[in-house]
Amino acid sequence: MQIHVVAQGDNLWLLQQNYGVPYQDIAAVNQLAEDTQLVLGQSLLIPVQGRVHELQRGDDIWKVSEKNKVSVDSLLRMNYMNNPSFMPVGSRLFIPDVVRQKPSIDVGAYVDLQITGAESAEEVARVGEYLTYVQIFSYELNEDGSLTPINDQEVINTAYDNQVVPLMVITNIEDGAFSTELARTVLQSEELQNVMLDEALAIMDEKGYLGLDLDLEYLGAELRENYNQLMQRARTRLDERGYLLSSALAPKVEPGMTGLLYEGHDYAFHGEVADFVFLMTYEWGWTGGPPRAVAPINEVRRVIEYASTVMPTEKIMMGVPLYGYDWTLPFVAGETRARAIDHQEALELARNYNAAIEFDEESQSPFFTYYDEEGLQHEVWFEDARSIQAKFDLVIELGVKGVYYWVLGWDFPQNWALLEDNFNINKRI
Repeated sequence: MQIHVVAQGDNLWLLQQNYGVPYQDIAAVNQLAEDTQLVLGQSLLIPVQGRVHELQRGDDIWKVSEKNKVSVDSLLRMNYMNNPSFMPVGSRLFIPDVVRQKPSIDVGAYVDLQITGAESAEEVARVGEYLTYVQIFSYELNEDGSLTPINDQEVINTAYDNQVVPLMVITNIEDGAFSTELARTVLQSEELQNVMLDEALAIMDEKGYLGLDLDLEYLGAELRENYNQLMQRARTRLDERGYLLSSALAPKVEPGMTGLLYEGHDYAFHGEVADFVFLMTYEWGWTGGPPRAVAPINEVRRVIEYASTVMPTEKIMMGVPLYGYDWTLPFVAGETRARAIDHQEALELARNYNAAIEFDEESQSPFFTYYDEEGLQHEVWFEDARSIQAKFDLVIELGVKGVYYWVLGWDFPQNWALLEDNFNINKRI
């Protein structure tokens, strides 16, 4: 896949001429109707067996040959050229693929039954070929240690149909939000921890889960050791059945980070006890905060690099968001609430309001602004092919176990094509 950024005057027919790829193929991989108006600054995937390089000032065919490890003769032959000395600035060279060995990674994705509802199994089936695990969200913990049941059997069955490992997710969510008090009640009682694990294991045995993912958040420093004790108990109990254990951890960038979200998560202990951990490398831009990228690559890098100093890198699953936010300006702390949107909705907003998409180099993330019918200014940050590729490049550079997504149902067709282009996906069943 090659990433093309839409310039003024671009359309599918012109891209077909420039890349030698049928416009129908370009429309299909980007899930575009053939008459869709392209947005200035929009990222498109071009399914070419190679890529196109536009000569810049100071470029020549010999420099391109050296940089891309392709012989000059091959470039001449592939581009039907006889005179390499006459190549003006702006000339386009097709560069054939060099055979490369794609790394193999694990890929997970959360499916939130409250978001996708009856269509949850369909979402898993639609992308199951790209997944190693599916984390089914969630069994909510109760004060007596019991778990609120969910309708998950169809999703589990669909996971098996696609050779995807189903993971049972337990959360301390109460009335729609993570509850510190609820976690305190259960974690400070060995008896209640055992009630929870007894019920979890019974559900896993009955329904066919192959692993347990603990997602207990906003614990604070007081519950850090209690959470560690639960992880150790879970490890012992799960080992008896050969089940996997994972946990979802807040994005820490240094030791001793303060804050209710961070202090309860012991990176080193979880890295030792769990089979792998899901690092929540997103939500820098969030619904209650000021406009910024949801998963800026510079911040994601800091988390992974720190985590690698205290836990095995081969246990790290890097979080990737499939969503963005639309903020209404001006931002007022404590009052402004951004609206979550997916990639396709972001493009539709830019198209409808004739907004040009820009790209922030530091965060490697796209954004744009627009004015609505009431004259209010909005700022939108989201993910596109460029931002996803930057994250994949980081996975390859740092050598982590893999990636996972929050959350299925936020449609982003380019992601799956890029994932397949960059990696071989491990199947564990």
